[in-house]
Amino acid sequence: MQPLPGFRDFYPETLAVRRYIFGKWREMARRYGFREYDGPPLEPLELFTLKSGDEIVGQLFNFVDKGERAVALRPEMTPTLARMVGARQRDYKKPLKWFAIPQLFRYEKQQRGRLREHFQFNADILGEADPAADAELVALAIDTLRSFGLTQEDFVVRVSDRRAWQRYLESLGVPADQQYAVFQAVDKMEREPLEKTRSKIAAVTPKVDDILAFADAKETKDELRSMLSALGELASFCEVDYKIVRGLAYYTGIVWEIHDRKGELRAIAGGGRYDNLLKLVGGVDMPALGFGMGDVVLGELLKDRHLLPKLDWQLDCYVVIAEETLRAAALALIHRLRDAGISVDYALTPAKVGKQFQNAAALGARFAVVVGPQEWSVGEVRVKKLATAMETPVKLTELTAYLKT
Repeated sequence: MQPLPGFRDFYPETLAVRRYIFGKWREMARRYGFREYDGPPLEPLELFTLKSGDEIVGQLFNFVDKGERAVALRPEMTPTLARMVGARQRDYKKPLKWFAIPQLFRYEKQQRGRLREHFQFNADILGEADPAADAELVALAIDTLRSFGLTQEDFVVRVSDRRAWQRYLESLGVPADQQYAVFQAVDKMEREPLEKTRSKIAAVTPKVDDILAFADAKETKDELRSMLSALGELASFCEVDYKIVRGLAYYTGIVWEIHDRKGELRAIAGGGRYDNLLKLVGGVDMPALGFGMGDVVLGELLKDRHLLPKLDWQLDCYVVIAEETLRAAALALIHRLRDAGISVDYALTPAKVGKQFQNAAALGARFAVVVGPQEWSVGEVRVKKLATAMETPVKLTELTAYLKT
């Protein structure tokens, strides 16, 4: 039996990669002063339709539970965050800088970099309207990718601003309630034929050429200029690109996406400002912004660039029980070593010494500690360093320190 389409099994070697990625995410969030939180993977369906409309239901794993409640596995983390902050925002000093690494679920067509589940590094700042907060999030995303060994030659941050678009569309006479249709067309223009994009825009306004020209503009405007200034040297990772509008309706200001320079993958990360969402979901009028970085696309990029380290699991030592009469004494030694923080394994049932050494090598143990009658009688064990095959008699009182060298 295989896992469901779009879902993954994590065998020890693939879980090691996931843990490596999570470790980098957590370390960079810590350096930037973010606190970790989490929420339930199952939420009321209304939480997601309230933000994104009923059309999102087709992308969800949703059902009616045994209590007759309409529920869904979370497709994103932002609505849960908005609900949580709305419930207890008075308990925390602003701005809030929170991050999470949730597993998310979307019933979508599978392709490279997109599965039906993935883990995502979410970082959000709540309670700060200044563009300095936007710069802080972009800087965190850039430094996170740099921590994996990626450089300016590997990725680019494409930045834009919904407010610049809104002001321009207003100047063209496009009503506010029709601007989202333009955003949707622009958001998909790099993935659809130009004529299809033109047709979508023409359904809203005859100023098609003007809108396409604005999408290609590179001028930094107002808040975007302030954010790039606040980024300092890291601004060199960014390019102004008004084709980036982000498809979700709730974005209200600066938006951005990170793409690989070769253009071979989906967006590595993306985010922006969503100043109205907390009021909609949590009943609290508070500026907010955030981004998400998925493990699937990032893993593909690191693999393509040969930046995934060799993550072989290593055992500190394997205790070889050379004489079964010493098993009880060997178990007591094993427990002492484990109490000292040393990872230890051994043969659970009687086995020949040669077989035990084979197990030690197969498990990648650094040392084999041989508990034999002759050495044990004088308070010693034999320690073999498996990488060099060098054996050394070591006193039991000195064993822990020796294994930690």
